[in-house]
Amino acid sequence: MFLDLSYSGSSFCDLLAGRLPFLLTRWENLQLSPDDMVPISKGTTVLALKYREGAVIAGDRQATEGTQIATRRIEKVFKTDEHSAIAIAGVAGPCLELARLFQTELEHYEKLEGVELSTEGKANKLAQMVKMNFPMALQGLLVIPIFVGYNVKRGEGKIYKYDVTGGRFEEAEYHATGSGGSHARATMKKVYRADSDAAGAIHTAVEALYDAAEEDIGTSGPDFIRGIFPTIKTVTTSGILDVEEDRVRAVCQQVVEARSRSH
Repeated sequence: MFLDLSYSGSSFCDLLAGRLPFLLTRWENLQLSPDDMVPISKGTTVLALKYREGAVIAGDRQATEGTQIATRRIEKVFKTDEHSAIAIAGVAGPCLELARLFQTELEHYEKLEGVELSTEGKANKLAQMVKMNFPMALQGLLVIPIFVGYNVKRGEGKIYKYDVTGGRFEEAEYHATGSGGSHARATMKKVYRADSDAAGAIHTAVEALYDAAEEDIGTSGPDFIRGIFPTIKTVTTSGILDVEEDRVRAVCQQVVEARSRSH
């Protein structure tokens, strides 16, 4: 069988939808009743906040299956191109699939058009992809991302949150989502400072994730025995940079020691 792959657009998702639609819709016909449900790995708390030079995006490392821990080392924060990253909470499988597809979508656009998609355009594209996931969300396979991009022309970081229908909303300062998202937001509301430097923003992110882990059974705190700590990335004019594990460990240690002294 000959498959015509000629295509003039710049959207990889549209290409798949037109030529190989089953790669995008294989979950849509899934019909699950409560009796049919099997344990599904779920990611938990992710967050983002702005600071003077850009933004920080972070997430804990735990995924759960019901009341059990599925894995302690899942990655929930992903670089999508040179000036943007996403963090995803929800069902682990579709979350990882959406992250990879979004990365490919941006690469595909840049190769065909020769320029990087604007930050606003990236946020809109992700909204379309979240909307594509809506049939899965109705089956309980929820995927909720946070998108962070650096607008090079304006010299500022941007944070976008989404709902299950693909609604896209820009946040002026910070946001957190997932099972521990409300607890993380409560902490950031108290300690967030818009004029902080990278060190201050990273400390705020760690403190918010620590509080989420204290209150939410699905969110993991720092694990000094196994050496497992939150994933944190900075998004600035220099690109997407991973915060070194040793640095995250040191900040976690500071937060734990401060809490110990206050009790």
